[in-house]
Amino acid sequence: MKPAYEHVEFGEHCSVRIYHRRLPRIPFEWHHHPEYELTLTLNSHGRRYIGDSVAEYGADDLVLVPPDLAHTWSSNRSFDPTQPQVAIVLWFDGAWARRLADCCPEYEALHRLLRRGACGLCFPQAEAQAMREQLPELLAPEPRRRLAAALDLLCRLADAPAQALASPGAFAAPAGAGAATGHEPERINRVLALMESRLGEPLRIADLCAAAHWSPRSLHRYFLQHLGESVGQHLTRLRIGRACRLLADTRLPVSEVALRSGFGNLAHFNRQFKAARHTTPSAYRRQFAQDPGQQALADEASKLDQRPPSLRRATRRRAIPAPAGD
Repeated sequence: MKPAYEHVEFGEHCSVRIYHRRLPRIPFEWHHHPEYELTLTLNSHGRRYIGDSVAEYGADDLVLVPPDLAHTWSSNRSFDPTQPQVAIVLWFDGAWARRLADCCPEYEALHRLLRRGACGLCFPQAEAQAMREQLPELLAPEPRRRLAAALDLLCRLADAPAQALASPGAFAAPAGAGAATGHEPERINRVLALMESRLGEPLRIADLCAAAHWSPRSLHRYFLQHLGESVGQHLTRLRIGRACRLLADTRLPVSEVALRSGFGNLAHFNRQFKAARHTTPSAYRRQFAQDPGQQALADEASKLDQRPPSLRRATRRRAIPAPAGD
C-alpha cells in the first residue's frame, strides 16, 4: 500500500509543531512526511506500524519516527472507555535541529538523538511518563514555552534507553516507483516555495505547473490528494495569513494590506477575509489594538487541536483498511 504524503505546517513563528489529538479510536492512516515525529499515545491499545516494524502497543507508547518513513497506529480498544484516546504529536525539522546543535553546545544532544533515531525508536514507559509530566508546557498557548519544553524533552531522550524499530530497507522506494509515479512531495514542496515567495504578486497556474513539471490537471489532483485542498484554496489561505500579520503588525491601510497580500481587488479581499476569519479586516485589526498579543495566543492554542489538511481530508474521504492480520 502506497503511503499518503502529509504536509505539516509549523506556523509563521514556530520552530516545532505540536498536535493534541483526541478521538474515540485511532484509525489506520498509512502516511509519511519529511519531518521527525515524536508521538505519545495514551489510553489506547492496538497495533503500531513503523516502516517494516509491526508491533502491539499499549499504555503510554512513546515513539520517534524519522523523516520519510511510512507509519501509522491502529487502535482496537481504550483502557478507559469513558475517555477519548489521545495522541500528543511533536513534529520538528531535522536540519533545524542540527543547526541548533551546531551553534548551541547546550543542545549537542540533538545530534545523538537524530543519529540513534535513524530507523525509529520506541522508548520505555519511564520516558513516556516524563513526557506526560511536561504536557502543561508542551500544550501551552505560548510558542516559546512549547519550544522550551520540546527541546528539554528531546535532549532527555537523546541518551534514554530505546528499542530500534524499522530496518534500513524500509526506506526503499516501492517496486515500480520512478519517473512514472514522480516524486510528488518534492514537487509539491517546490510549488509551495514558489507560492510563499510570490504571495504579493499575480501568480498563474502555468507558473506553478512549471515549478513541478506537471500539467494543470496533475497539479490540482496532487494538491487535493496530498494537501487536502485545491491550489486556489491553499493560495488564498496563505494570502489571508499574510494579511493577518500585516493587519496586526503594521498601520498600513487595508487597501495596501490587500495589495501586498496578493488581492488586487479590495472588495474581493474583504469577502475572502470575512469567509476565512469570520470578521472584517478592520475588526480583526482592532482586536490587536485593544488587547495586544492575546488573539495571536488564542490562534496558536487553537492550532494544537488541528490536523494538517492533507490527512484531515483523507480521513473524511474514506477509512483505509489495515493490512491483513491486524
